[in-house]
Amino acid sequence: MTLRIYNTLTREKEDFKPLVPGKVNMYVCGPTVYDYIHIGNARPAIFFDVVRRYLESLDYDVRYVVNFTDVDDKLIRKAEQLGTTVPEVAERFIAAFNENIEGLGIHKATMNPRVTENIPEIIAFIEELVANGHAYENGGDVFFRTGMFPDYGKLSHQNLEELQLGIRIGVDERKENGQDFVLWKAAKPGEINWASPWGPGRPGWHIECSAMARKYLGETLDIHGGGHDLQFPHHECEIAQSESVTGKPLATYWMHNGYININNEKMSKSLGNGITVQDMLTRIKPAVIRYFMLSAHYRSPLNFSDETIAQAENSIERIANSVANIKHRLEAAVSEPGEELAPLKARIEDIKAQFNAKMDDDFNTPDAITAVFELVSEANLHLQRPVVSPEALQLLLAAFEMFDRVLGLLAADEALLDEEIDALIVERTEARSSKNWKRADEIRDLLAEKGIVLEDTPQGIRWRRK
Repeated sequence: MTLRIYNTLTREKEDFKPLVPGKVNMYVCGPTVYDYIHIGNARPAIFFDVVRRYLESLDYDVRYVVNFTDVDDKLIRKAEQLGTTVPEVAERFIAAFNENIEGLGIHKATMNPRVTENIPEIIAFIEELVANGHAYENGGDVFFRTGMFPDYGKLSHQNLEELQLGIRIGVDERKENGQDFVLWKAAKPGEINWASPWGPGRPGWHIECSAMARKYLGETLDIHGGGHDLQFPHHECEIAQSESVTGKPLATYWMHNGYININNEKMSKSLGNGITVQDMLTRIKPAVIRYFMLSAHYRSPLNFSDETIAQAENSIERIANSVANIKHRLEAAVSEPGEELAPLKARIEDIKAQFNAKMDDDFNTPDAITAVFELVSEANLHLQRPVVSPEALQLLLAAFEMFDRVLGLLAADEALLDEEIDALIVERTEARSSKNWKRADEIRDLLAEKGIVLEDTPQGIRWRRK
């Protein structure tokens, strides 16, 4: 089956055909680094991590760029509040972002370019727009002429007339058209700034992505992604800027993930219901967060609540316990001469085909997870047998590992499956043998605090997470 992607631009699923066979250039808009990232930022970070992983599983060479907006009004205000500088604010929250991303089991992007490291390229891009008449300067600011780009609105499926009707009274009088947007902002007294042909200032929000995408990935991207809220105006403006310079499509496929609600309410600062990733990671296991994010189709809304997290915890426990049981049985498994593995191999291949078919259908992760549970059921049936060969167990384990390389539902929790716990169990067994009951009880309590349950089996003591 061919991979098909729902293209926001055409509102249709299309066969995926990269510009260069075997290679994929993917750009996803990253955070404005003025604060800790929140649950809404985590959804595209996790989803596009899975997109990248799946493409790599199909043997594509993926060049994945996620930018950092490290200068804008929010950073300037934050620096004023903290009594520090914009670069220091950016460094602090980029470090926090990287820590959170690692905590969520997200693979690092190929690169994370920063606005402040690409000012010459941004200025050069604006100069091209001014030179070809698509931009103009007024009072040290530079604006893009939306009226010069007939396709403005094609991504969000709006037109300029409709957009004009929605413009608020009091629009900047220096604009020729109310829908024109800023490319370069003249610096206010005391603000961080860079020299430019139009005077000291800094880039507008939209231009940075156009300039960095062209620099690091070329004039046309295979995939451009981000949250649903970026369709308009950010991605619409990116298209207008880039295509006005290159005359080529900015991206072949546009992908946007849906919103996250908190307890069935839209997440917003006014409601005060935002949840940071930093906070989530202190209360919820990374694998559970990933499962929650992937449990609904990426284009659908997603509701965060105690109930949905509890459901994700139960699901992750089922998968993790099945894998742990396989590993435990594997330690004492003995080969069975003449064992027929063909039926198991065929069943696993069928489950893999189900998984790939769902992922090929616009990255349908909830249905792909259903295939993972098919594997859980198959594994549990085998584990009920008195004797299971290591070959059969290894086949099952390899299938789980294949799924995990794409979804990351087990690797994100590997820190809990470490040698320290195994060593403690050995120490507890030795303490019991030597009748050191105090130490044995201490270890039992310590493991209980870590959420580790000990179970006696015919093969010896094994452990699992609650």
